[in-house]
Amino acid sequence: MSRLLTDDEVSRQLADLPGWSREGDALVAGIEAPDFPAAIRLVTAAADEAEQMNHHPDIDIRWRTTRWRLTTHDAGGLTQLDIELAHRISTAARAEGAVLDG
Repeated sequence: MSRLLTDDEVSRQLADLPGWSREGDALVAGIEAPDFPAAIRLVTAAADEAEQMNHHPDIDIRWRTTRWRLTTHDAGGLTQLDIELAHRISTAARAEGAVLDG
């Protein structure tokens, strides 16, 4: 099991994740894709990354807007897995021309 990050560790690492914020024990982001097919490609790319990591996000998709929530359930909060997955999702979003809110 991954180690829980301290509040300071989360804050420091969020500085390198524009568009992501902390809500309780989760990292959240809204990402707007140029169109619906791009949003689906983003979800697919993120799913591939998540499967490789064996660490799966909660995803909500509404037309071209996606909302992401990352937490490490078995650790009861935020771990380095969440930070890494957020970076991978951000990279996939940029590749699709999507914009992170915030």
